Amino acid sequence: MTAPVRMDDGMKTVQQRAGLATPVGPVWVEAVDGAITCAGWGTDRDSLDGPDAPLLAQTIAELRAYFDGRLTRFTVPLNPGVTGLSARVLDAMLAIPLGETRTYGDLARDLNAPAQAIGQACGGNPIPILIPCHRILSSTGLGGYSGAGGVETKVALLKLEGAASLLI
Repeated sequence: MTAPVRMDDGMKTVQQRAGLATPVGPVWVEAVDGAITCAGWGTDRDSLDGPDAPLLAQTIAELRAYFDGRLTRFTVPLNPGVTGLSARVLDAMLAIPLGETRTYGDLARDLNAPAQAIGQACGGNPIPILIPCHRILSSTGLGGYSGAGGVETKVALLKLEGAASLLI
């Protein structure tokens, strides 16, 4: 569905949104200028009627395949609109294969950054599920999760991906 035109830096940008029901609740995605820019939970951002744009249709199809266990990597273009360390953290999360996890400390070492900054970047991930912040754990347990349902949603996503043995 097409949302109102938004002005960004003097240029017109058309936002488009679509959503679907999932095992972790209703999920919506938003596209701007040919890339997915954000995602979240609930129906307040859009109805769950379905997409009217090819990119949104592809994203919804990929999300359905992911939740059905038929997709191991999302292929839709992403533009989370972040820079610096946050962008590097999101890139590192995208490199974690389905069914695997890393710790905040692992990413902190890999990126030469404080673990707290890694946690903040994970919590600020604008495209959860597609950028798998749920695959980042603390060194002593699950860590947090900023998505709807909190840690329960994180556990559900990890179980879906076959990472349940990592949770024990």
